[in-house]
Amino acid sequence: MNNLDAPRENLARTAYQQLKQDIIRSHFGPGEKLLMSRLKSRYGLGVSPLREALSQLVSERLVTAESQRGFRVSPMSVAELKDIYDARAQLEGLVVELAMARGDDLWEAGIVAAHHALAKVTHLASVEEQLNQWDSRHQAFHNAVAAGCRSPQLLVVRQTLMDQAARYRYLWLKRTVFSEQALAEKQREHLALLEAILARKPQAVAMMREHLHSPIAIIAQVLAEQGVR
Repeated sequence: MNNLDAPRENLARTAYQQLKQDIIRSHFGPGEKLLMSRLKSRYGLGVSPLREALSQLVSERLVTAESQRGFRVSPMSVAELKDIYDARAQLEGLVVELAMARGDDLWEAGIVAAHHALAKVTHLASVEEQLNQWDSRHQAFHNAVAAGCRSPQLLVVRQTLMDQAARYRYLWLKRTVFSEQALAEKQREHLALLEAILARKPQAVAMMREHLHSPIAIIAQVLAEQGVR
């Protein structure tokens, strides 16, 4: 069965996932026009599922709709970078505070297991595999910590901010994941966070916020190199 034979909702989901990844990973650059003819050719999909995917990405602020003129990838800026990352850091601090107050033994076991998997990330032969492994395990660790807050509403807002930060985070990943020094430093940060959170230390809140603020300087430098201000 080819793509055009699949149920409509599956096609829209496929279009959304593939297009979102391509935007996050800079296949389509900031401000680039998303021509329907090009999208149909790249993904082998029809106009309807692609329009549904684009509409969803507009709601996530990764794509902008132009009246009667189609769609473009949303622009990036240092101001937006700082705003998103600060919002994430402030919210994550609250989430950690609640998690330490509400988390139980199973929550502790979950973050220990997620940290163990993250600590096992090593340099792999494939660039893409290295990026994917670190990113998935890194997010899994932070998600495991956040789960202890036991607030579905906070977790929804948190995920929205993570989605908005995804393009910026990918720039940081490409610059740091292949540096042994940077990778080792992040591993030390995660171990310190784990120990502070398990010990229910109040300073874990400030540590988490500082941890989430730390990529800003690197990402701003990458943006400047690309002419983005």
